[in-house]
Amino acid sequence: MSKPVIGITVDNRKNSAASCIYESSIIYSRAVTQAGGVPVLLPHDPQLAAQHIDLCDGLVLSGGVDPRTEAFGELTHPKARPMDATRQEFELALLKAIDEVVAKPLLGVCLGMQLMALHRGGRLDQYLPDTLAQPQVHSKYHRHTVEFDFGDSMAVANQLPPSTGWAVISNHRQAVADPGSLRTVARAPDGVIEAIDDPNRRFYVGVQWHPERAESSDSAPINQGLYDRLVAASGHAT
Repeated sequence: MSKPVIGITVDNRKNSAASCIYESSIIYSRAVTQAGGVPVLLPHDPQLAAQHIDLCDGLVLSGGVDPRTEAFGELTHPKARPMDATRQEFELALLKAIDEVVAKPLLGVCLGMQLMALHRGGRLDQYLPDTLAQPQVHSKYHRHTVEFDFGDSMAVANQLPPSTGWAVISNHRQAVADPGSLRTVARAPDGVIEAIDDPNRRFYVGVQWHPERAESSDSAPINQGLYDRLVAASGHAT
């Protein structure tokens, strides 16, 4: 049986298409490979989004800088670091295309989770230093804990009690303030939304942390385990 093909979105060097260079952290591909999948990097071509969805058995929306929010009814915060416009258009096109294939699994990481929420009618806290007493907890790949509200989410897949705090690694200055039609399934101790999902789909999960950067096996169920479950679900996607 062939291994599931997992598409991974890429970034632009210096966050600009003008660089003419795509880049991706190797650890995304390693996590997919470790989970038994075949990682494939996806170039930014919005016109080919539906074809990418057809070719891939599952999808990872990777991390990056900040979404541009004008298309969602809010001005982009003056201290935001707006992502490349073509990358944003492409990833939103992927989300739209995958809406039509409900069995296709998707994992959104950091920026990827934020785009999922915006796509589903949500909104962002665009600059955590404006709203949190200790925003540094979420930046520079800081280690902190998260607590889960729903053990049935594919984010945890009934592998831990909902109230258990588990260690994750984060690097972001924005967060989901409202997940729209998605469900909030985990938060940090300071209330920041850390994971969202669609319980009506096989695997449709967004996490604010970087599970591919896990430092130990102690938190494997919500770090490498996320990639394991994504790939396992992708083996059954149609």
